[in-house]
Amino acid sequence: MGLSYKNAGVDIDAGNKLVDLIKPAIRSTHRPEVMSSIGGFGGLFALQQDQYKEPILVSGTDGVGTKLRLAQQLQLHETIGIDLVAMCVNDVIVQGAEPLFFLDYFATGKLSVNEAKTVVEGIAEGCRQSGAALIGGETAEMPGMYDEGEYDLAGFCVGVVERSKLIDGNQINDGDVIIGLPSSGIHSNGFSLVNKIIETTNTSLDETINGKTLGELLLQPTVIYTRIVLSLIEKFDIHGLCHITGGGLTENVPRVIPDGFLAAIDTNHWKRPPVFEWLQKMGQVDNEEMLRVFNCGMGMLVVLPKNQAEAAIKCSQEGGHQAVLIGEIKTSSSDEKISLQ
Repeated sequence: MGLSYKNAGVDIDAGNKLVDLIKPAIRSTHRPEVMSSIGGFGGLFALQQDQYKEPILVSGTDGVGTKLRLAQQLQLHETIGIDLVAMCVNDVIVQGAEPLFFLDYFATGKLSVNEAKTVVEGIAEGCRQSGAALIGGETAEMPGMYDEGEYDLAGFCVGVVERSKLIDGNQINDGDVIIGLPSSGIHSNGFSLVNKIIETTNTSLDETINGKTLGELLLQPTVIYTRIVLSLIEKFDIHGLCHITGGGLTENVPRVIPDGFLAAIDTNHWKRPPVFEWLQKMGQVDNEEMLRVFNCGMGMLVVLPKNQAEAAIKCSQEGGHQAVLIGEIKTSSSDEKISLQ
């Protein structure tokens, strides 16, 4: 009997079955602009140009990093797709852009149809939360590249913003204030350090912290800030937005602060979620490193005029985000763009 693709480790029938199973989840994310159905060579999306004078497309791509290792270790795949979408759309919205559509890439050594279905359903949930349509993707079965039970994820998002409403930080000025929108926990950055702490301390993921297991706390899905950020943009004069992603507060805030200004942030204005305190204590991680690696409880920062801060905080809280005032913008003659207390 001759060799076949299935003998080589790739099951085309399993891939086709997966496509059929995920069609309902994908359709649930579609917007009126979607012109194609899953299974084609490319996703079609008709941009409604009559809504814009000068539309600017904003794109972002990302993965979930080594948080995947924990999801696979615990066999909990329901929310890792939300993380994937969040990491992309949260980058896109800081430009003021509305996410339009999303594509995903799922790679594995041997396709488990039910496992992949669960992951894609999580991606669809993330798309529903962000308002982006899931219009395509790729499932790659690559025997020999991944061990059994392993998979990798990547995503790609496109959004749109009117040129006149593009947010690039250039409007940030002396006297502006900084509002923080809380994170749900670790989100999807810093997990190489998280995994190292767990490994070196020989800690069980079943250990409880404030009534939840460590595994549950670490797998809390990344907050998707699309709806609240777009609401704030519509109602207030937003001068800058910052997604606290890889690099934590220390590295991300300077990316949006123009030359000649400094973001003075007081980290005492909010209480860090218990999981950060646990990580710092168990890993003996100094505070500077914590702020450089993790979001430490703040996932999105909003810069706006001081006289609009109170109303913006109230709007955020009504939208389910317990926003707090955490800092202000000052003029600076140094190259430093952030001061953390």
